[in-house]
Parts: sequence; structure tokens; C-alpha cells
Amino acid sequence: MEEMETKLCSSDKEEPFKREPPYCTGEIDFTACGKKRGKFIKVPNTIHPGIIFEVMLNKWKLPAPNLVVSLAGEEENFQVKPWLWDTLKKGLIKAAQSTGAWIFTSALRVGITRHLVQAVRDHALASTSSKARVTAIGITSLRKMQHREILDNTKNESLVRYQSNDNIQGPLYSLDHNHSHFILVDRITPDEPGGTTKLRLTLEKHISEQRTGYGGTGSIEIPVLCLLVNGGPGTLERMCSSLENSTPWLILAGSGGTADILAAFMNDPQLVMPKAVEKQFKEKFPSKSFLWKDVLQWTATIQNIISHQHLLTLHNFEQDGSELDTVILKALVKACKSHSQEAQEYLDELKLAVAWNRVDIAKSEIFNGDVEWKSCDLEEVMMDALVNDKPEFVKLFIDNGANISEFLTYSRLQRLYCSISHKCLLYELLLKKHEESKLTLTGLTGQHHKEQRENCPLFTLSEVSRVLKDFLHDACKGFYQDPRYGGKKKSDKMNTKPLPGPLDMNQKTENPWRDLFVWAVLLNRHKMANYFWAMGQEGVASALAACKILKEMSRLETETEVERIMKEAKYEQLAVELFSECYHNSEERAFALLVRKSQYWNRITCLQLATEADAKSFFAHDGVQAFLTKIWWGDMSTNTQILKLICGFYCPFLIFTNLIAFSEEKQSKNEPEPFRELDTLDTERTLLFSRGEDRGSGKLEKQNPPENTAWVTFMFTRWRKFWTAPVTVFMGNVIMYFAFLFLFTYVILLDFKPPPPEGPSATEIILYFWVFTLVLEEIRQSFYTDEDTNLIKKCKLYVEDNWNKCDMVTIFLFIIGVTCRMRNSTFQAGRTILAIDFMVFTLRLIHIFAIHKQLGPKIIIVERMMKDVFFFLFFLSVWLIAYGVTTQALLHPDDRQAEWIFRRVLYRPYLQIFGQIPLDEIDTSRMYPRNCTFNPLEILHKNLPSCPNSYANWLVILLLVIFLLVTNVLLMNLLIAMFSYTFQVVQGNTDTFWKIQRYNLIVEYHGRPALAPPFIIINHITLVLRRIFNKMEHKKEHLERDLPVGLDQKIVTWELVQKENYLVSLEQERKESNEERLKATSNKVDNLFKYFSGLKEQEKRFKAMEAQICHCTAVISSMVEALTKTNLLCNQPVPNYT
Repeated sequence: MEEMETKLCSSDKEEPFKREPPYCTGEIDFTACGKKRGKFIKVPNTIHPGIIFEVMLNKWKLPAPNLVVSLAGEEENFQVKPWLWDTLKKGLIKAAQSTGAWIFTSALRVGITRHLVQAVRDHALASTSSKARVTAIGITSLRKMQHREILDNTKNESLVRYQSNDNIQGPLYSLDHNHSHFILVDRITPDEPGGTTKLRLTLEKHISEQRTGYGGTGSIEIPVLCLLVNGGPGTLERMCSSLENSTPWLILAGSGGTADILAAFMNDPQLVMPKAVEKQFKEKFPSKSFLWKDVLQWTATIQNIISHQHLLTLHNFEQDGSELDTVILKALVKACKSHSQEAQEYLDELKLAVAWNRVDIAKSEIFNGDVEWKSCDLEEVMMDALVNDKPEFVKLFIDNGANISEFLTYSRLQRLYCSISHKCLLYELLLKKHEESKLTLTGLTGQHHKEQRENCPLFTLSEVSRVLKDFLHDACKGFYQDPRYGGKKKSDKMNTKPLPGPLDMNQKTENPWRDLFVWAVLLNRHKMANYFWAMGQEGVASALAACKILKEMSRLETETEVERIMKEAKYEQLAVELFSECYHNSEERAFALLVRKSQYWNRITCLQLATEADAKSFFAHDGVQAFLTKIWWGDMSTNTQILKLICGFYCPFLIFTNLIAFSEEKQSKNEPEPFRELDTLDTERTLLFSRGEDRGSGKLEKQNPPENTAWVTFMFTRWRKFWTAPVTVFMGNVIMYFAFLFLFTYVILLDFKPPPPEGPSATEIILYFWVFTLVLEEIRQSFYTDEDTNLIKKCKLYVEDNWNKCDMVTIFLFIIGVTCRMRNSTFQAGRTILAIDFMVFTLRLIHIFAIHKQLGPKIIIVERMMKDVFFFLFFLSVWLIAYGVTTQALLHPDDRQAEWIFRRVLYRPYLQIFGQIPLDEIDTSRMYPRNCTFNPLEILHKNLPSCPNSYANWLVILLLVIFLLVTNVLLMNLLIAMFSYTFQVVQGNTDTFWKIQRYNLIVEYHGRPALAPPFIIINHITLVLRRIFNKMEHKKEHLERDLPVGLDQKIVTWELVQKENYLVSLEQERKESNEERLKATSNKVDNLFKYFSGLKEQEKRFKAMEAQICHCTAVISSMVEALTKTNLLCNQPVPNYT
């Protein structure tokens, strides 16, 4: 401490410090109050306040306050009213705790201080946050203390043991042990009675000139507020001196003493006369007598105080039930408005409004149009609102000038991720990525790794992007990478992948709304996320991305409440309702919205995001299903009957007739050509839903070619449109798959010849070739997909599908079966494996039922029932083994044959469940003579069956009864109940499940070649040749489109307009809800209550004015009478009073 003092005294910036006398610091141990200690500093009353403030921050390690509340009048002993005690105990401490405030008191166990500081101490012990602690600092003179001799001669950095006493009536009082810090003033000159008050005033002024803010940047002045509670006559002088320093005051009317006197005169300053002042003091202090000289001085002081109306706030909590934090904030804003209209001067009050979450005060008092706010002025409070999850303030700041595009840089975004709570799931995920990065880059040792974990790591956006990639996969590829290094241009067709470069942290983010939306979703702040979603673009895709993130995070979340909040988030509902709004406005644009590559989400479509998020409700939407129907039928009319399609399939020449209508031809017949060319929506439709060859053929038709060429073009177009439609491809694959199964059946039953050289037969070779084409198609599906996806990712995506797993099993069994059947030694094994493989191939046929509305959901029911059977078999196996082993031990104790043991332990009890009960082998009373033996040697060597043991046979019968009761009654009914529940769950959502299956099937056959196996080999050969000669393949686009820039921007803007309409309708529904109506009614009732309360106050004022007028009338009458008696008044009649 001496070094600090020397440093302070030698500072060139603080010249007054050099002349200050030394001070003393230490700790006070309150021995009679348990283990309570408080730090103190003993200073002279002439010390510079900067020294005390430096000791508070550097020596005591107190965080700089966001607010200082200085109590005045707390030294007076008075009867505390219940409402006043509740206001101070709850309101003041709540207001102070939310900002980490300092509370200055008299430090003595007297008046309201002893009760208030006890509540502060209790809150400090209960608080778990180190950033928002309430610090009670007592400032008093040693001359007012009891046992001051203990502190008179104390040395620096010493521990002082202090005995407090509660039974003291004055004039000396004990220190209050509930204070955490004390400033003890030792007056140097005895003729300065107000030395403590003067030091307290200078300290308050010094603190109000200091600056603090977010991250210690020092951009906001610390607000200081004096709170007057009761108070004696001496409080007036202190209050007058404090007002000269422009310190705002809050006067609690109704608390008694000086506070009530000032409240009476503030309503009508003209009444501040010596007589009225004397009357008020006699009413408030009836036990005291006052000199006329003091009354005159107090009158002048009160007039001086009331002249500072802009710094005074009067509030009566007994009449107005407002919270204390609201009143404090209004008092600070009122004082700020009085001397400045600059936005910078309001930042400290605005920060308090953010800390207390009082957006209503910020709207009415700060953002009321008096101050012109700039975006740079709101950056700091915007950061506070984001970090502390205050979405109302974020919206308020943006509505009043904050520019989110200018605000959000990569540096600020990184700070947002670094400020997350250590208890949330995102922190654990980022910490894991952070540790992986450290271990990879620097090879940290275990000890250093532990040190890094203990300290709060600085997460980078690279780690955030890696966490997002685990959730969204390719949808967030390239996030938070410098586009000059890591971004892949749209025109790049090669597989070269440039390495991501470092970000310029001062650079503004490309998509601020998206980045803030993702940040809020990761932190599970849904109200904030909903606002960012409403402000951003591509609402459908963003909502589906959020749905995917939360579903992944809910699987990792360990806290039940947080997981529930994640699952209750309605982002999928937002996506569905917004798409419904778009679909009702324009079907064509809504369809384009589904398949356009999103620039927000790394060129991923809405359908792909919905697939990743497993958004069942989204797929079940009528608009999505209408689009899938359009895709399913291709260029044919969606109203085409199945019978006509079958006729065209088996009689291809019918394609060229009018049997099947095609959509473009139908449209061209119903709409005149000139209008169709001029219509912008049809132009969009052509760009959105026509393939390149469609547009090319259209051009040929419009060029009026010769008749022969036109006929060839017509036939080729019709042929291609019919056979490339997914419904035709599906039908062809189903028919050919039935043919394949028929061929397989014929081979395995009738034409399965012995190994070479006798076999295989020609039909079996055809079967081999057919399976070979199936293998080629599986290879195409797994590897020949998106060029940007690596090989491991392709394999992973392929294996995730259950039907692909089934295909792998069939191919694997077929290869093994064919290999075994080629050798004489394993011929029968090969035939067995191929027979089992045929069964798997046949079960694969179930997949075609997914397109059927009634049979499709039954596939899911069977799949889920298989899971139920698995768990049922676990319970059943427990009883089987328990019963089987016991009966085997009782009936056949000498049997050592493993085959018979297995049959009697597992196989026989299993058959008994279905009613096959061999009583002649179990019940000895019903046994008949047979070829068996009790001799173990004969059983072992002659393989004779062992005879059942008759000992304890009654127990075997009893166990059989119990086993049948448990398995046939209990477990079987349990299985039936599980099946019933599964059926009801799926059946209740039959439509949704079927539509999801339908989507998957349409996507699969939309990407398949037109020919079915084995003719699909032609498509495979064409594909290989194009790859060899590096020719661009004209692939079917898998439900994703690259739109022209202008059209893409038009679709985005249109979606934004539809989102605004959707939000307006939501707001309208909210306003019309019963909850909002009740809230509006409640507000009206509150306003009426305030109005009638004001009428009562006016009535009191009118009564006071009436009394004063009566008094004035009486005085005038007495003056008139006196003047009349002294003959100084003219002999004129006195006017009558009417």
C-alpha cells in the first residue's frame, strides 16, 4: 500500500496527491458476529477523492460500478413504514444488483441503514454472479463511532478486532458489520464539523467524472444518484451542496422528515415562506425546538434546492406502485436532459435501462424524438443487449438508427461467441474444437492443456464454423472464411479447392442477419432468433436450418429443461407457414423457392435442408406435395390416368396420339401465344421449370422449320418427355424387377445346374448379367453424385439409407453364393446362400409400396414393430433361459450332449409358448416306456436319450405353469400393447409419413436413368464415355436450380414481401388474442387508477388553497378593522363580499 501511495503521490497528473497526508488500510474483524470481516481505509477529511477511488479499484479489487446510490437521511432514528421498508429492501437492492452498484451509507448501526445493509449482505451471499454484486460502503467519521480508540492508533495493513453493540441510543454508534467496506474519516482540525459530508460529496463528484463501459473501454460516465429517505434539518445543507455539483436526487415522499417537507414545497414553490417552513418543521419534528435564525436559513436553503427542479425527482411509492429501478432511471434521464441533448450524454442512462431491461422507459424517456441517435452511438449498448439477451432493446436500437450491417464485424461476432455462458452446450462444443485446434497446432502437454481449460479460452470463428459443420454439413461450408481465399466461385467447374484464408476481423460480415440468427439459435435464445429471422432474407431456408441445428443439439443436451426448450422451438412451423403464404400467392414462385440454390446457405436448396432437418410437417405441406407431383409426372399432365400411362408403356405408338396430355401443350392451347410471351410470370416459369433441351426444342418450333423436321422434332420430344418422366421410370423399374425375380425363381428352382463344366446355364448367365447391371447402378448412386462431395462423405450418405443397406446385403450374398456354387465342395452351400439371397431380393420389393398412400405407412409400422420385437425378445430370452436351464437341471441332470441341452434349454421352451407342450417328457405320471437310459456312460457313448428324472417333478410342473402364465399372458399382451401403440402413433400421422416416403421415392427416381436394368447398362456406358472424353454430361438436375442473378434476386425479394405479410398477420392474430385484450384492459384500468389518484391529489391541493384563502381573508379583515379604528381609512363604505 505504501508503494501505491508513493506512486500516487509522485504522479505528474495528480498534483494535489503530493500534499496529501498518509492514510491507513486494513481489515476489521467483528468478533461477536461470526466470521464477518470488512476492509477499511482511514483517511483525513482533506484527502483527494482520487486516492480513495484508486484504493477501491486496485487495493480492494472492486469492479468499477455502473451506478452509485448514496443514501441521505439514513442516520435518523424513525419508525419505518412497511411500504418504505419493502421498497428499499427489494427495489433498491434489485436495482443495484442488476448493475453491480455501490451503495454509500453512514456505516453505523442506526436508522434504516442497519436494516438495508443486512438485506444487501444476504443478497451478496445468495448471488452466484461475480459481475453483478452489490457493494455496501460505509462512510463515517471516527468521532461518531463507539470504540474509536481501537482504530485511532492502528497500523497499516493490520487486523482490527471490533466489538459491535446493538443497544446504543446515541450519540455514538457501532459500526455495522454487514458492510463489506468502510471509509473512516479522521478530521484533522476540530473546527470542521462537516468534514465527513464534504469528503463524501467530493468522492461522489469524482466518481461521477470517471468512465466505465462494456469491456472496460471507458466510454460511459458512472451515474451517481442521491436517495433521500426521511432526513433531519442537517440534510438540507448537504443536499444543497450536492446539487451544486449537478448530482441528481430522488426524494421518497411519505418517508417522513425532510423528504416530506421538500415534497410539500416542490408542488408549490410559491409557498416557501419562513412561517410555512417553521410550521412544516414543527409538524415533522414535534420534539425539537427551532430558532428563527435557523428557520430563515432553512427557508433560503429550500428555495435554493427547489430552484434545481431538473435535478430533483419526487416520488410517492405509497400512492404510485412503480418499481424503484424505474424511478431511479427516470431521475437519471431527467437530470441528463436538463443540461444536454447530445446522444453521448444519454449512454449511461441507456445502459442502465438495458441492464434493468426497462425498454418501456427507454422508449418513453430516451428514444422519444428529442435526441438524434447515430449508429456509432448505439454500438456499445447494442453489444450489451446482445450479450445479455435483450431482444426488445435490439429491436429498439435498430428502429432508432442502429445499422446492423455497419455494427457487426467479424471481431464483434467473435466477441459474441466468447461471451457465452460456461454452462451452455455451445460452450462445451466450442471448447472441444478449441482444444483440438491447440493439440493439433502446438502439441500441448496434458498439464498445459489443463491450464488452458481453466482459463476462459478465446474462441475463434474458425471453431464456430467447425461446430456448425457438424450440424449443417455442406449448408455452412465456407462460413467465416475470407472469400478471396476460401470462397469458390460459381463459374469454377474444376475440383480444385483453395485453402481457406484468415479473416480480416475488422471487416464487416457478409450476411449480418444470418450470422446473428445462427448465433442466437446456437445459444437457444429463440425470441432473439425470431427477430433476426424476421429481419433477414431467405426465411424458409433459414427456419429449416435452425430446425436442423436444434434437433442436433437436443440430442447432445444433457439438461432436461434446456432440451425441452429446444424441442419446443417452432422453426419448422415458421418454415411451413411462410411457405404456405408464398404458395397461396404464387405457385410457380413457391416451387422455385424450393429448388433454387440458396446464396445464404452455401447453395443448398430448401428441400435439401428439409431433408437434413427431417422436417415432416414441411414435406406434408400441400405446396410441397403439389411440386413433387409436378416432378413425378414430368412434362405429362398431372391428371393423366394410370390406365392411360400403362397403355402408353406397353404400346409406345400411343404416345404420339392425344391419349396422354402434356402440360406445355395443354397450356399453349388454353392461352393465346402473344399474351403468353408478354407475361412475366410465364417467362419466369420458362426459366424455372424448363430444361435446356426443352428450351432448345422450343426454339426449333418457333423458327417455323420444314414439315418433316417439325414432325421428327415432335416425335423425339414426345418420346423423351414420356420415357424420362419419373413415374415412367418407376413403372419400368417395377416391371423389370418383377421380371428379375421371375428369372431368379426359374433359375433357383428349375435351371440350377451343377458346377462347371456342366453349368451354369444360359438363363443363369443372364441372371448374373442382370445382377451386374444392378451393381453398376448402386455404384452410380453412391459415387457418381455431387463433385464437391468427397468419397468418404458419399459412402456415408449412401449407407445411411436402409434400402441401400439391403441392396448391399443382396449383392454381397449373391457374390458369395455364385462363388460357392462354382465348386463341387461348396455347391450346396452356394445354392443355400442364393436361396436366402432370393428372399432378401423379394423383401426389397416392399420399397415400391412407399408410393401408395395406404400401404406406404404400413412399411414404417412394420419397421417400428421390428424394434418393439427386439426389446420384447430381450425380456423373453430372460424367461426362456431361466426356465429352460432350471427344467433341464431337474429333468435331465446327467445329460451331457450339447445338442440335446440346446434343444431343451432354448428350443423346447420357445415352442411351449405356442402351445406345443410335450407332457410325456415333462410329467412323469404320463410317461410311457421308451428307449432311454439313466446311465451317463450309455448316454455319452451310445447316444441314447436320457430318461426324465422323477425327483421334484412337481416343481417342474409348477415352473411350467408360471412360465406359460408370464410368457403367454404377460409378455405376449405386452407385445400386443407395444404394437398397438406403434400402430396408433403411425396411423395418426399416416398422411405425413406417406408424404415423406413419397418425397424420397420421387427424388430417387428423378435422378435415375430412363432405362431399367438390365438395359440400364446403356446409360452407364454413355456416362463412362462422357467422363473419358471430358464432355459435360447433361444430367437431370436433382431438384436444384441455378437461377439467373436477376431472377434469383426477384425470388428473394418476393419471399421477403411474403414474410412481411405473414408477420403482419401474426401480429394481428396476437393483438386479437384474449391475452392481449386482457393486457390492454389492464392498462386502461391502471390509467384510470392513476387518473383518479391525481384527482385526489388535486382535491387535497384545492383544500389547502381554500384554507390559505380563508387565512388571507381573515388577515385582510383584521387589517381593515385595524385601519378603520386608527382613522387611516377613508370614510367610505366597506364593499360587501359576495
